[in-house]
Amino acid sequence: MIPYSLLDLAPIPSGQTAADALRHSLDLAQHAERWGYHRYWLAEHHNSRGIASSATAVLIGQVLAVTRTIRVGSGGIMLPNHAPLVVAEQFGTLATLYPDRVDLGLGRAPGTDMNTMRALRRGMSGADRFPEEVVELIGFLQDSDDAQPVRAIPGEGTNVPVWILGSSLFGAQLAGQLGLPYAFASHFAPDALEEALALYRHRFQPGITQTPRFMLAVNVFAADTDSEATRLRTSMQQGFLNLRKGSPGPLPAPVSDFRDLATEAEVRAVNHALRITAQGSRDTVREDLSMLIARYKPDEVILTGMIHDHAARLKSFEIAADVMRDIT
Repeated sequence: MIPYSLLDLAPIPSGQTAADALRHSLDLAQHAERWGYHRYWLAEHHNSRGIASSATAVLIGQVLAVTRTIRVGSGGIMLPNHAPLVVAEQFGTLATLYPDRVDLGLGRAPGTDMNTMRALRRGMSGADRFPEEVVELIGFLQDSDDAQPVRAIPGEGTNVPVWILGSSLFGAQLAGQLGLPYAFASHFAPDALEEALALYRHRFQPGITQTPRFMLAVNVFAADTDSEATRLRTSMQQGFLNLRKGSPGPLPAPVSDFRDLATEAEVRAVNHALRITAQGSRDTVREDLSMLIARYKPDEVILTGMIHDHAARLKSFEIAADVMRDIT
């Protein structure tokens, strides 16, 4: 069976607070564990009124504390925002408290705007050093000795699994060269998916892992009917369009028809960017996921979905878990 995992962006729905979003994430993680999800990942974003996972390592610790067996990690930590030693200490501490349950996915983008980058005390030059900083971070998580001048304590010897995240050929090539597993952000930026996947598998050199491991990110909106799933998806469509137009905010409530709120060109652009999606009733979602798995042959699938109502989001991920067990 292909493992299936869950990416939670800790959305803050309109009319609710960050506290609501965080409570919902902890609840969703506990349900995901019962439904057989392999990993539960959280993503780093800053200065966003619609996402509550900015202190990603802190939230990961809270999820680990309320679950027992599911792997929990980052999808991802935006490494240009941080010193590698600090990340190694944070995730080394988590791995020391919760052995063999912590993942560290690393991204090259800042995950925020220029003003916020300055507030984080990091500059764009950090992205230029991403390969070196990945290697440095991995070194801090491996065994060390007394002669090593700088050590991550806790951290050294934990060997926290590191993933490279990406939406371009850069991450695919780096993951292949370093022999690391690779997760592609196909849920919102799928244009380079096929080329990046081919490059990763072709260029892979055994390293920390011996064989390529590719994770496909898929949006899922599952409900009792196709029409209800279509309505649920309009929240993410609206949020994505707002982001593209430079006015991000809380996750909008769903509407009956997204086309009533956008131009034809905007609808095409949003649906193009979000096309790696399984949407509909149980049977329709099964067809969509089966098609995506057959086409891209992932080693693992990570599901996500920005749904305004928490109960509807729970139901969507529960249906998706049932489908994944059936088809893989």
